[in-house]
Amino acid sequence: MSLQVTFLGAGRMASAIVDGLLSRGAATPAQLACLGGAGPSADTLAARTGIRLATDLEDLLRNADLVVVAFKPQHLARADPRLAELTRGKLVLSVLAAKTLARLGKTFPHARNIVRTMPNTPAAIGAGITGWCAARALSADDRATVTALLGAIGREIELPEEQLDALMAVSGCGPAFVFEFTAALREAGIAAGLSREAAALLSLETVLGAAKLMAATGAEPEDLRNQVTSPNGTTYAGLQVMAARDFRGMLRDTALATKARSAELSAQD
Repeated sequence: MSLQVTFLGAGRMASAIVDGLLSRGAATPAQLACLGGAGPSADTLAARTGIRLATDLEDLLRNADLVVVAFKPQHLARADPRLAELTRGKLVLSVLAAKTLARLGKTFPHARNIVRTMPNTPAAIGAGITGWCAARALSADDRATVTALLGAIGREIELPEEQLDALMAVSGCGPAFVFEFTAALREAGIAAGLSREAAALLSLETVLGAAKLMAATGAEPEDLRNQVTSPNGTTYAGLQVMAARDFRGMLRDTALATKARSAELSAQD
């Protein structure tokens, strides 16, 4: 990218994007600037990466082409009203969870376009998956900018806005469900007689290896499952318990509860 990219907020997601852009050579420190709140996050990010620390909103946005809105979602309601004019004609990209395009449009009414995104926590190591949508059709240049920026933290997928609550249920909150599954597998190992250290290592590497195998082969999860399931064997015995407890139904209900809560939050100002 040859644009000036500014970050309004300098927390974990802003840091992940900055790190991704710099490590992939998609931007130089001179192209990036940040401004934080009362805490030290912006100072820390600027000192660590060499990007410019802006002195105030006008300084941050004066020459910006792309504005990444990365402060805490609850702060949108009391955002500085000057943002409306200061972002006039600029591309605004939001990483604020549960803030709709309509709501973002109230704060950034004169932006040339607004992009709503939902990254997930693996973005911190460049392994995220980000769903996104735009208020209007993006120009070719703006689309290239959005995909380049989101590509710096992993993969991206464009979806209709009405599907972002469902996306939240799968990829937004999904890492927490994977973490919980991994912890449960660790505890199961302990119950089966392993030490905590051995069970932790085995569960982590099993989840990691299985995910890599799915990605490398492109095979359906069910097909890979069947490859290691012998009739009346050990894996079969375990899967029978999961089926009896309706493991898939539990995950479906988990996702639907997450989607419902996301929709509730999206409806709030």
